[in-house]
Amino acid sequence: MDQVTLARWQFGITTVYHWFFVPITLALGFIVAIFQTLWYRTRDDKYLRLTKFYGKLFLINFAMGVVTGIVQEFQFGMNWSEYSRFVGDIFGAPLAFEALLAFFLESTFLGLWIFGWDRLPQRLHLMCIWLAAIGTNLSAIFILAANSFMQNPQGAIYNPVTDRAEMADFGAVLTNPVLLWSLPHTLLASWLTAAALVAAVSGWHLAKLNRAGVPDVAEAKAAAAAEAVEASTAAQPAKKTDNSVAAHRFAATFAAIAMMVSGVGLLITGDEAGKIMTQVQPMKMAAAEALWETAGGDGSGAPFSIFTIGTLDGSRPILQIEIPNLLSFLATGTWDGKVQGINELQEAYSQGQLVDPSNKLQQAYAEHMRAWGVETHTPIIPVTYWSFRLMIGLGMAAIGVALLLLWFLRKGGLPPNTKWWTWLMVLMPLGPLFANSFGWIFTEMGRQPWLVTGVLPTMAGVSPGVTVLELWITLIGYTLVYGALAVVEVGLMLKYIRLGLPQVEPVTQITDENDVLSFAY
Repeated sequence: MDQVTLARWQFGITTVYHWFFVPITLALGFIVAIFQTLWYRTRDDKYLRLTKFYGKLFLINFAMGVVTGIVQEFQFGMNWSEYSRFVGDIFGAPLAFEALLAFFLESTFLGLWIFGWDRLPQRLHLMCIWLAAIGTNLSAIFILAANSFMQNPQGAIYNPVTDRAEMADFGAVLTNPVLLWSLPHTLLASWLTAAALVAAVSGWHLAKLNRAGVPDVAEAKAAAAAEAVEASTAAQPAKKTDNSVAAHRFAATFAAIAMMVSGVGLLITGDEAGKIMTQVQPMKMAAAEALWETAGGDGSGAPFSIFTIGTLDGSRPILQIEIPNLLSFLATGTWDGKVQGINELQEAYSQGQLVDPSNKLQQAYAEHMRAWGVETHTPIIPVTYWSFRLMIGLGMAAIGVALLLLWFLRKGGLPPNTKWWTWLMVLMPLGPLFANSFGWIFTEMGRQPWLVTGVLPTMAGVSPGVTVLELWITLIGYTLVYGALAVVEVGLMLKYIRLGLPQVEPVTQITDENDVLSFAY
């Protein structure tokens, strides 16, 4: 393999691996903050136990995400120096904001939250976890702003003297239409992933607590009534009861509902993001559907392919299952809208036509397009086609499992303590986790052969001084290190998941802001 291919593989491996941790971190911080807020408002120690339990999982995931994310910064200089030189003036600005504002905000207040349980007033300590969660999501804004510029280069001009793209309007970078829809879509996908983790962990624990099978509804109601009487008649210190079932039931129900709400949001934002993608990256939309010939615009509409088996090069379908006119609606908002096919777009781009004639950077750089010698403007069709469908299918499957979990929890019930349920809970968080990864693969692979759409080809962005041997060494090294980190991450997560909810002091002893709480790690 040549330098470009190896550099792409290395960046792809490290990026997809890093992205395993990002969506969990983005939403799990808010979930932990919500649990702690409920404890602060109600003094019900089931919420405190949930806060400490899922807070520990959040910290493990956060630490691993930071470690793997640093490598991304290094690669811009090591393997992609020409890319960094060309767009550094634009790409560096949101990354600087991410480091100086978002990362320091989240890391500072997360540190205060970890070590401040027995040192800070409870209200101030609660504020720390909220600020840490907000900082984490601010990071997403600036990272996606930088990536959205690669998808749709706005807010920049081309300087022929320095042969660089230069910032012209930072506001345009932050209001890029790709960013405005990819941001809520990404955050909602993060909620789907983190909520699936919470639902799966609590759903598994509930099944383990239900060793005799699903309890009788009457017995469940009687037990709940007895607990209420015991709590209301506490004239003297009562024996503390284990509220693990109540805690996990709340967490599982909350998470399952969050999954369904985020699923609806993903459908809405994904639909709008698809329409924006059709406007600024028509080739990516055509590749996502393996649409070789232009369809629609003549009253018939373009069909949406649910399932297609084609030739190895993806150039010809063998078996297709389609929904008539649906692609036209998804791409244009009308049932008979025109959707350009791969062949038409390939011909237009080969003749030097712009992706977007109104884009200043693409227009100024158009004369350089032929000099790069880009032979094809088409991404790898099987990759874009199947990654797009796996993204949608795995997310919907996870939502289906969430509905099943709610079904078992209705009227005081518990999930069955069976092997199939255990495996279902293991697979439940993996669905949206891999859906996020396939979505990221689709976003980046569908942009090829461009690093910056219509401006900078991928082949032109690689570092000229990096050899094939050096790339092989670093590629193998990163893969081995990341494999070791995966073992550590999975081992730590499974260890603390199996330990279950930690024990805490009875609520009756927490009466003052100065009471000491222990949050040992």
